[in-house]
Amino acid sequence: MQTPKPVRKHFSMLREFHLADFFTLGNAACGVAAVFLAMLYMSSQSLTHFYAAAAMAPAAFIFDVLDGRIARWRRQHSALGRELDSLADVISFGIAPAALAFAAGLRGGWDCAILIYFVCCGVSRLARFNVTAESLSEGGDKVAYFEGTPIPTSVILTGILAWLASRALIGEQLWGGAWDIGPWLLHPVALLFALSGTLMISKTLHIPKF
Repeated sequence: MQTPKPVRKHFSMLREFHLADFFTLGNAACGVAAVFLAMLYMSSQSLTHFYAAAAMAPAAFIFDVLDGRIARWRRQHSALGRELDSLADVISFGIAPAALAFAAGLRGGWDCAILIYFVCCGVSRLARFNVTAESLSEGGDKVAYFEGTPIPTSVILTGILAWLASRALIGEQLWGGAWDIGPWLLHPVALLFALSGTLMISKTLHIPKF
């Protein structure tokens, strides 16, 4: 009795992907590239690497917008696509901005705690969205509104970091200086990440989805 070739199984998952899912993977790839470029900046101190890392955020945002539009255009919605989208968003709009902020100089103890809080808020917000998406869509294919700010709004934070870099206000010259609070340092810029994370997990803030 001849056994089936196991090689074919390796590609079975790709057959389940829709066109929109490949754009979602493009989103994830931009996020991973941003993390690598942020780490590269820390070793090279080349602003080219910093700007390239920051540029990955709008690139990821474009992929994120396109995957949703393509899915609606082709009427191809799936649980796999929704999970892929959330995982990609965590990388591109959660971990990547936090990594860039760390590279920019947010390395005090309070800074790191806030960046961890920011990422955890993003993860929690996406998990809540996936669980409540069906009820929020009111029986349709599209969610009527977001509870809390969508995680891609962190593109604004990345833009702020890029702007500070262009003014030589990162690293040792990070804008706002540093506050010595108890055992750790806090850079005021980190409070923007605290605000962003808090807005993401808000249940009272409803933002219409267009």
